[in-house]
Amino acid sequence: MDTKELLKKVRKIEIKTRRLSDHVFGGEYHSTFKGRGMTFSEVRQYQFGDDVRNIDWNVTARYNEPFVKVFEEERELTLMLMVDISGSEFFGTQEQFKNEIITEIAATLAFSAMQNNDKTGLILFSDEIELYIPPKKGKSHVLRIIRELIEFKPKSNKTDIANALKFLSSVMKKKAIVFVLSDFIADNYRDTLKIAAKKHDVTGIRIYDKAEENIPNLGMVQMQDQETGELLLVNTGSKSVRNQYYSYHRERVDYFTESFTKSGAGALSTRVDESYVKKLLGYFKRR
Repeated sequence: MDTKELLKKVRKIEIKTRRLSDHVFGGEYHSTFKGRGMTFSEVRQYQFGDDVRNIDWNVTARYNEPFVKVFEEERELTLMLMVDISGSEFFGTQEQFKNEIITEIAATLAFSAMQNNDKTGLILFSDEIELYIPPKKGKSHVLRIIRELIEFKPKSNKTDIANALKFLSSVMKKKAIVFVLSDFIADNYRDTLKIAAKKHDVTGIRIYDKAEENIPNLGMVQMQDQETGELLLVNTGSKSVRNQYYSYHRERVDYFTESFTKSGAGALSTRVDESYVKKLLGYFKRR
């Protein structure tokens, strides 16, 4: 992709997702993810009903009348976006691939964080850590994140969510708001997720295509595994084959939902042809 085309794509995503974060998500993001604590702001004269524990005794003694300390919510937070860029994300039977929806959701969250003056970082992962951008503030930083989401080419097509969560724990020493964006066609990440969710505010966003739920009856079809590159001849006319396919998909979905909810983390799923805006807003409001 040449620079001109890339900038055009970045601009397009910026316009769409910035509008969403400005009008829809800004306030929801702020109220969902409260600051870490309270920080001292100023002193003012005591008013009836004020908490006596907030009286500033030094100032009170100096002026011979009661003054109280005023505290403000300590707003600054860190948002970490963990994005699966393995082979299966480059799949879609609708108008968009899963990775395009992931990019839009990640950009919307990043702009919402920017509005609240929070830092945003990025981890792109396959079965290895493909790219790590440490958290920073500012619009140019958010645009760099979007640029990487659009054009980064992974070295591997496979997925290892547990490895990515281990990396998160090693680089993020303070509590962060973490969104893991993936199709979660993986397992063996539950234990690592429990550890990460104890320290961070973690949410898994599962993005999937409806063709992954049920395989249609198309007779003999050649299929390619996006993560291994293996070509397989599949008899989709066989009911048992379709049932096996459905069972495999269901197992992954159930594993995702149970792993996140039992770890005390948040979980939501959105199909590529659904409105992720409604899904995200509903999630923020439920919290």
